[in-house]
Amino acid sequence: MNRLQAEWLRLYLPAGVRDPDAGTALSDGQGQLRALVIEVSKPAEWDALAAVWRGVQDELGLPPPGIAVSGTDGLQLWFSLAETVSATRGAAFLAGLRRRYLAGVAGPRVRLCPDEAAPQCRAALVPSQQPETGNWSAFVAPGLAPVFADTPWLDVPPGIDGQADLLARLECIKPEDFDKALRGLREAAPSPAAPTPQPARPAGDVDPRRFLQQVLNDEGAPLALRVEAAKALLPHTPM
Repeated sequence: MNRLQAEWLRLYLPAGVRDPDAGTALSDGQGQLRALVIEVSKPAEWDALAAVWRGVQDELGLPPPGIAVSGTDGLQLWFSLAETVSATRGAAFLAGLRRRYLAGVAGPRVRLCPDEAAPQCRAALVPSQQPETGNWSAFVAPGLAPVFADTPWLDVPPGIDGQADLLARLECIKPEDFDKALRGLREAAPSPAAPTPQPARPAGDVDPRRFLQQVLNDEGAPLALRVEAAKALLPHTPM
């Protein structure tokens, strides 16, 4: 076993994996996992992902996750857990991060592994070669992440020792810290929006202008509806 494989075992793989390779599944036979991955792609925008990278440290008190280029079209953050969690809890954690830090990023550009809609996590370990292009995924230093925004891959395989050195600097998230962060993310989740009050529909004998005036004056009506009412009334308003 080389240094890089030893770091994979230390950080990302569940107990019982004795011969890690880049194709190893992240979860064990019971669906438990120690690695959680969030990716932004098309384009691989580091500014957006950097908000997550900084936020988990500054606001949630967690150790920095590993940063990787996907080898195809994205930048990734790899979170390491000291103890395994269920795919459901892992997905809830990533979904909370997405709501908190990536709300402005279009849904199709964000990939979570595991995802609440697809809890089976199939991300390949980094580094690994992409069969479609021959390019490589790789872990990168924080200062270099912006350089890969347009080309989130390596043309040649990264050095094993260099990759191991990057991973050696990372720490696992302790169970109590993960639980605390997950609670905070869940508590910060927006509550379901209350139904928007709708103005009563006019009876057949109601004066249309009076009805429009009622909509305009109804502070509970949607703003767009009140604007339309104002526009309709404007030609009939004395100057």
